Amino acid sequence: MGDLRQADFKDEYEDLCDHCLLVANVAYLLAEQMGHSQEECMEYARAGMAHDIGKLEIANIIRDRRTDILKIEEMKYIRNHPQLGYSLLYWEGGFSQIVMDSVRFHHENYDGTGYPENLVGEAIPYGARIIRICDVFSALVSERPYRPAYDKEMAMELMISEVKHFDMRMFLQFLSVVHSVKFDEIDRMIKITNRKGYIRLKRKNLIL
Repeated sequence: MGDLRQADFKDEYEDLCDHCLLVANVAYLLAEQMGHSQEECMEYARAGMAHDIGKLEIANIIRDRRTDILKIEEMKYIRNHPQLGYSLLYWEGGFSQIVMDSVRFHHENYDGTGYPENLVGEAIPYGARIIRICDVFSALVSERPYRPAYDKEMAMELMISEVKHFDMRMFLQFLSVVHSVKFDEIDRMIKITNRKGYIRLKRKNLIL
């Protein structure tokens, strides 16, 4: 059983890395579309790479306690991952305030319905608003154990239906990015990532 749990943790870690890499690349393109310098775009890409780092700390807490009864308790931990990620970056040192604030507030929604502080509109740090859009998109176009990946167009439709969660000015620029030639490489990355995720899921479901 210990070996299976370790394998599950490895798969979760790989999925998380793939997700963060996708968010980072999309964040770079969105920041570039918004008119930022290459250095600034790299900062938002770094924020994308680090935005879910708090989930690693959570995984260490709950990976040996995987039962259905604990699902609600786990969700409480999961909602703490932005603050945990911020703390990890703070104590590690060497990260800009842009990166740390983006990590801490990337689950805030523009209409104030997000967490951890229910910030509204411009009160949400600029980088966090970028990462919010890229994080949601990445989640939608990625395979999940409970659903297949949405294609890009369906992901766009779903995001438009919840557009109140996003900075509209940024979201309109994001739509332009998604339909640009530069996004072709992201499309290829998504296909490769989902193929890897499919293989890991099939391996996990094998009867031993």
